[in-house]
Amino acid sequence: MTQIDDRLEKAKDILRQLGSVLIAFSGGVDSSFLARLAHETLGKKALAVTATSETYPSFEYEQAVQVAKEIGIAHHTIHTEELSIEGFKNNPPNRCYFCKKELFQKLLDLAKERGLAHVVDGANADDTGDWRPGLQAARELGVRSPLLEADLTKQDIRDLSKRMGLSTWDKPSYACLSSRFPYGKTITPEALHKVAHAEEFLRSLGFRQFRVRHHDTIARIEVEASAFPKLLEPATRERILARFKEIGYAYVAVDLQGYRTGSMNEVLPERKAETR
Repeated sequence: MTQIDDRLEKAKDILRQLGSVLIAFSGGVDSSFLARLAHETLGKKALAVTATSETYPSFEYEQAVQVAKEIGIAHHTIHTEELSIEGFKNNPPNRCYFCKKELFQKLLDLAKERGLAHVVDGANADDTGDWRPGLQAARELGVRSPLLEADLTKQDIRDLSKRMGLSTWDKPSYACLSSRFPYGKTITPEALHKVAHAEEFLRSLGFRQFRVRHHDTIARIEVEASAFPKLLEPATRERILARFKEIGYAYVAVDLQGYRTGSMNEVLPERKAETR
């Protein structure tokens, strides 16, 4: 048996030992893989729960619903209101802590209501080296991370997802829209809508891995370096400029460093990288 298979079996063993679980399910690569394992090992004793909010675009929710159907796992939806959380909308560096703490508490309450023993999330072994305040909230509330505990990395999860035939195996990395704002800048519903519309337009043009970082009147576009030629084609460039100005941005800039996870963390003193 290979090392990756050993880690896979360890993750399954952890889930079996937990007995019954509620999965924090975004429909991303990690939580989808976790939901698949939980459904295989626990059957009806596993429930996937997705939280909708202003920071979670509708297309992501729709994909989560489809992936849950693909897996065959029971799926439930709740609503969260991050912008009403004290300490969140002011966007401090530990913003994710406040968001995750509220989310996990709601999931714990639902798990108790449904008679499920544990709440689990899709954190993986790579996350321990990142700036991830949400992990602190998980630890404080007793949320378990079977993939991390089994030492499965993001690449492991993609490889195993592909082997299992999960449609999410090559899904681009994604994060809530609040990660598009510089720390210390207030997050408002209006600004979130601007970012959502701008990113949806780039997606409609065929870009896969990208971010639109919001700097007040400036939209800073990050795409992979390989996508620069496409982005700067005269016709495409003009369409992006026209649409972004229509959305409300006065200036549209391209980040020459290209797409990378956690670019907003580069100004933090310790320059940690949060998976974004």
